[in-house]
Amino acid sequence: MEWPDKKSCVQKLDLEVFADAKLHVDVLREDLLDPEISGNKYRKLKYNVLKAKDAGHDTLLTFGGAFSNHIAAVAAAGERFGFKTIGVIRGEEHTDNPTLSRCRQQGMEFYFVSRSDYRLKNSPEFKEHLIERYGNFYFIPEGGANYHGVNGCMEILQSIDNPYDSVVAACGTGTMLAGLVLSAKADAVVYGVSALKGNFMRQEVLNRLEAFLMNRDAVADYEDSFAIWNDCHRGGYAKIDDELVKFIWSVKEQTGIPLDAVYTGKTAMALAQKARTGFFKEGARVLMIHSGGVQGNKGMSHRTGISLPVD
Repeated sequence: MEWPDKKSCVQKLDLEVFADAKLHVDVLREDLLDPEISGNKYRKLKYNVLKAKDAGHDTLLTFGGAFSNHIAAVAAAGERFGFKTIGVIRGEEHTDNPTLSRCRQQGMEFYFVSRSDYRLKNSPEFKEHLIERYGNFYFIPEGGANYHGVNGCMEILQSIDNPYDSVVAACGTGTMLAGLVLSAKADAVVYGVSALKGNFMRQEVLNRLEAFLMNRDAVADYEDSFAIWNDCHRGGYAKIDDELVKFIWSVKEQTGIPLDAVYTGKTAMALAQKARTGFFKEGARVLMIHSGGVQGNKGMSHRTGISLPVD
């Protein structure tokens, strides 16, 4: 099988706050790569799916939440490339969730587990349980967080000339950020906007780098080339507020770019806040990665009743 190579387009993020700060800010539209294998999921799944096919597997199994972009992308990839798919879903069963409804249409089988059991997902005992239940399968970690996921994300910046001083992207597992750190030009700084509370994300990225490079000493060459913004989650993972929703709609109205409420909306908002405070020097060229995930707005709207852009 072949995984189609696609290139993203660059669009200026033409907001007044960036003009006032005398910054040139672009968005790499990874969200336009594919209508269902969205954004960085297209990158993270590429080499995982190719590896599964080369190894003769016919089933993909992965983990995620009930509104997960990753679960949605794996289901779509399975349907397109001829795999059965199994989603181990955190929490209670959802019968009318728009994300899982679409995954079910694409043939994904669900295994709903309690949140306490879900926390054991990386234990040998739980993996053995899954093998006994489903037999032989190719395992893709939650969020595509493995060597192949990092390898795919290294291709994100290949589609541009990369003349940027800074690259800014959301991070949840640190996989995409590790790929960006490894592939950014030598004098560029990569900033990760953590979607989760806490100060652990930098170590997560370092762990991804070490696992990919397979050399702890080699990681030192990259330690100064990235930083994490830990204070831009707006209350925690998947937490939203009126100010964020208003910002997301204002970006859509001014630029036509849809942002999601979990990752890219908070990333763009953090970037705007940093610009207001003079974080970037005048004339700096900044690239924001639109990592996709707008399908998640359907689930967010379903859960909260708050209107968000879906395309």
